[in-house]
Amino acid sequence: MDSVLLHAEAEGYIQSLERISLREIGSPKWFRQHEYIEKLNMQAILNASANQEEFIKDLFVSLGKIPTLVHGMILVEIWKQKVFPILCQLQDFSPRSTFPLYMVIHHEATIINLLETIMYHKESCEAAEDAVLDLVDYCHRKLTLLAGQSARGENPNCDRVSHTELSDMNSIQDLHNQSSMLDFEISLKALSVLRYITDHVESLSLSVLTRMLNTHNLPCVLVQLVEHCPWSSKQRGKLEKYEEGKWREIPAEDRLKITKLDGQVWISLLNLLLKPDCQRKYDFNNFNKNQLLKLRGFLTEVVIDQLPNLADLQRFLSHLAVTDPAPPKKGLVLEQLPEIWNEIIAENSGKWKAIAKHQVQKVFNPSESELRKQANRLAQTYNLDVMESLIPDKPKCGTCGARGVKRCSRCQGEWYCNRCLHQPYIFIRHFVIECQVKHWPKHKPACQLMADATEKLQKELNIKT
Repeated sequence: MDSVLLHAEAEGYIQSLERISLREIGSPKWFRQHEYIEKLNMQAILNASANQEEFIKDLFVSLGKIPTLVHGMILVEIWKQKVFPILCQLQDFSPRSTFPLYMVIHHEATIINLLETIMYHKESCEAAEDAVLDLVDYCHRKLTLLAGQSARGENPNCDRVSHTELSDMNSIQDLHNQSSMLDFEISLKALSVLRYITDHVESLSLSVLTRMLNTHNLPCVLVQLVEHCPWSSKQRGKLEKYEEGKWREIPAEDRLKITKLDGQVWISLLNLLLKPDCQRKYDFNNFNKNQLLKLRGFLTEVVIDQLPNLADLQRFLSHLAVTDPAPPKKGLVLEQLPEIWNEIIAENSGKWKAIAKHQVQKVFNPSESELRKQANRLAQTYNLDVMESLIPDKPKCGTCGARGVKRCSRCQGEWYCNRCLHQPYIFIRHFVIECQVKHWPKHKPACQLMADATEKLQKELNIKT
């Protein structure tokens, strides 16, 4: 399997990571760290998916850099809320390209993706130290937003942007649309991170448990996710589920199968409701009790067959329905509080417009030569062969659904099969052309857009191909 980084390179990258101010977002220093984190994320996924030694995780733990990751993620979250809206309204904001802005928006998704990979391990949760409180708050914000949008029927119904399509993003409205789509996917990643924190809650400080159960009442938030299932949607009578960055139509025989995201919610609930420390800490008042009892309607035999541990949760809820648990003990506890969000807000309060003006003039209006350098550096970061090895599902022919082995030579964005490989060449050629011809009326508009946009970008920036 291709490798993105050697051990020594990864160690140097992680050692160089540092906290950056809000004003520096988008600067060359920030972009250099963004490239490092992108490469570290790809290498971490490669190691985890191949069951290899996860040296990226080990280095983050030993070098104590997980809190730096959490800080960088929350920094971009605040920038998107406080600075980006002002920046877009400034009259003198007319960038040559919105690509640098998109990379800032995408940075939050990159970090949560990396955290999803490394926080699976107990030592990573412990190495996060006090920043795990900020991470719990972050996950709560994302899941609350996700549950609220789902209850109102506002979930996005389009797929995330691909790197092939970035060059066709020309307007601020495109950026807002993609930011909304990324926020949806970020929230799904936050669900996985929260589940891993609940897995290892016994080894974390008591303040983490208090924050999850009492401050944020996460069990009731998770009930809302079970009830409204944001990653499932019915379109024109067909069931679709969001998996691996795409909405996929689910065939009738698979509709009762639980997805990975369903499993993350149920395991989080198991951890927060059945672990002894959690039961002693949680307040089973009438409201919480009534919310939790809603879960009984979703614990069918089919679900329990797929996740047998849910039988324990079913028994617990049956017992809860006929009893009134004792109120939680309220001892004298010195509770830790999250610091990262409050520190960033306090440091920049009242300066949002000044930061936006500075970034319009100095950061997000690069010259053609600066854009060319950024494009070339990012082209090196996103190695196509490595990116393809990160895709969990093998590409499929756009016409017949067989395994894809050849790309559209024009746009490089669509795959076609070559399943007649054992036949004489003339039959291979005939079959491939037949699939492409059948698919061409559907593929032509997207192919034309991507090819023209790529050619235009390369011509403008004078990128060597």
